[in-house]
Amino acid sequence: GGASRRMGRDKALLVVDGRPMARRVADAAMAAGAAEVVAVGGDAPALAGLGLRVVPDLEPGAGPLLAVVAALDAVPADAVLVAGCDLVAPSPSAMARVVGALLAAPDADVAVPVDPAGVHQWVHAAWRPRARPELVAAHRSGARSVRRAVVGLAVHEVRDLPADALRDADVPGDLPEGR
Repeated sequence: GGASRRMGRDKALLVVDGRPMARRVADAAMAAGAAEVVAVGGDAPALAGLGLRVVPDLEPGAGPLLAVVAALDAVPADAVLVAGCDLVAPSPSAMARVVGALLAAPDADVAVPVDPAGVHQWVHAAWRPRARPELVAAHRSGARSVRRAVVGLAVHEVRDLPADALRDADVPGDLPEGR
């Protein structure tokens, strides 16, 4: 959803531990039990070259809100995990726990991890397709952040996930040394 401005280059294609970040996140999602993985937006030819199906971002560079909507449109499932391509240590078990928490809470529209500092990690959340209309309406009303768009949704918080599983890389200093 973003333009990787603070990183200075496309985060999805940055190589960490010998693999591009987007591929690492996709592999973790598959290991967590995902039936399908899609990349939303970004450098479509490069991402397709990594073996990913790419769907266009609804508003390139505008952030993750419409990327969540695009993911919900692209993947017909009861629960759709939307994870940033810039997770430093993508964890299949953390991903599975978030999706499992959503499926175990039938009234919830979204299950969102809350990190040890109490921050909601909206780009590591699992969504039900029924959340889509509320997200679109919030965007039309001027919301640009996911946090603002979920006001009318039933949110289930997922706590006690390892902090490393939620850590992302926004600037070069966030990347592991020797990557």
